[in-house]
Amino acid sequence: MSETKTPALQYRFDGPEDAPVLILGPSLGTTWHMWDRQVPELSKQWRVFRFDLPGHGGAPAHPAGSVAELATRLLGTLDELGVQRFGYAGCALGGAIGAELALRHPQRVASLGLISASPRFGSADEFRQRGVIVRSNGLDPIARTSPERWFTPGFAAAQPAITDWAVQMVRTTDPGCYIAACEALAAFDVRAELGRIGVPTLVLVGSEDQVTGPGEARTLVAGIPDARLAVVPGASHLAPVEQPAAVTDLLVRHFSTAWQPAVDPTTGQHAIMAPPVKPVLPPPPVAPVAEIAPLEQPEQVVGSGRPDPYEPGLKVRREVLGDAHVDRALAGTDEFSGDFQEFITRYAWGEIWTRPGLDRRARSCVTLTALIAGGHQDELAFHTRAALRNGLTPDEIKEVLLQTAVYCGVPAANAAFKIAQSVIREETTPQE
Repeated sequence: MSETKTPALQYRFDGPEDAPVLILGPSLGTTWHMWDRQVPELSKQWRVFRFDLPGHGGAPAHPAGSVAELATRLLGTLDELGVQRFGYAGCALGGAIGAELALRHPQRVASLGLISASPRFGSADEFRQRGVIVRSNGLDPIARTSPERWFTPGFAAAQPAITDWAVQMVRTTDPGCYIAACEALAAFDVRAELGRIGVPTLVLVGSEDQVTGPGEARTLVAGIPDARLAVVPGASHLAPVEQPAAVTDLLVRHFSTAWQPAVDPTTGQHAIMAPPVKPVLPPPPVAPVAEIAPLEQPEQVVGSGRPDPYEPGLKVRREVLGDAHVDRALAGTDEFSGDFQEFITRYAWGEIWTRPGLDRRARSCVTLTALIAGGHQDELAFHTRAALRNGLTPDEIKEVLLQTAVYCGVPAANAAFKIAQSVIREETTPQE
C-alpha cells in the first residue's frame, strides 16, 4: 500500500541564503503579495519565506479543510527544503496556522507574530454561510465586498489600484479551495489552549479592524503567557497592506529582540536552516498532543460498552444545522422535552449521521426526499438550509425535488418547491 504524499505549498524565498528563516503567512483570499511591502526590509536580516494557500495565486487547487492540515502541508514543504526552525508571522488565517504550529510543533517555532488574528474567527455559522454563497454564486460577490472588510473607507477611496488588486486576488482564487478554507476557519478554536503557546508572541491589530479587532487581540494577549499587543492606528484587517511601514517596523523589532537564532560554530551559519538534503526531524515533544490536552471528563459509555455517541452527535448536528438552530432547539428544552432532544442528538445525529457509508451530501438528498414523502414541511426548511451547507447546489436541490414529484406526488413537491425556493433565496443572496 503506497503512502499518499502531502501536497507541497507554492512558495518563494527572499533574502540571504544563510540567514535565519522568517515565514510570512497570508490571509484567506490573498496571495503572498500581501507582504510585498514588508519584504525589502525584512530580507535584510532574514531569509523570508512566503507561501500561498491552496488554490490562491495560481497555486495547485488541493483543498485543505482544516487549519491543522494547512500546518501539516507547510511543515512538509519546509521539511523538503531542510528548514527545521523558524520565526513565523501570519495574518488572519495565516495567523491561525501560526498558532497551530506553536501549539502542535513548538520545537519548530522560535518566535511568533499573530496579525489580525483571533483564537476563534467569528462563528462557525458565518463561515459555512460564506461557503454556501460561494458555492451558489461563485467568488464574485465575496471579491466585490472584500475591500470593505480589509481596508478603511478612506484608504479604499484613495488607493483604487490597491482596491482593484484586492478584488482580483479573491476573484481568481479557486472556489473549492476558498470554501475548504472557510470550513477550516469555522472549525478553528484554540481559546482553551492559548496558555500552552510558549514562544515570544507579538499580537498586532489594526485599530479599525471590524473583522478581528482589538477585542480579539486582547483575548490572545491575555491567554498567551509571553505576548505583547501592538495596535496600529488607521489600519483595518489587512494592516500589512494599509500601514506597511508601521507593520514592518513592529515585525523587525519583535523578531530582532524576541528571537536570537543560534549560530553553528563549525560553519558560522545560522542553525535555523539545514542543508537541502533529506531532513532529520528533531524528536517529538515529550508529551504527545493527545496527552497535552486530555479530556476534562472520562469518556462515557453506553450500555453496549461503546463510547457514548452524544458528543459526536452534537458536533455533527451543529455542523449540519448550524449553531444558531441547535442553540434555539436546546434552549427551549425542559423536563418534558429534554429527553427527546437528547434522543435526537444521540441516535439520529450520533448514530446515523456519523456513519461512514454515505457522505453528508447523500444524506441530505435522502433526508429531503423522506421529509417530502412524509409531508413533514416544518423540518423541510432547515434541512434545505442544511443541504446547502453540506455542499448541495440550488440546482441539485431542484433535481431532488423534481425526482420527488414523480415518486411522492406533485402536490407534495409543489409545497416543497415553495419552501425550498424561499430558503435558497435567503441563503444564497450575498449581503451587501
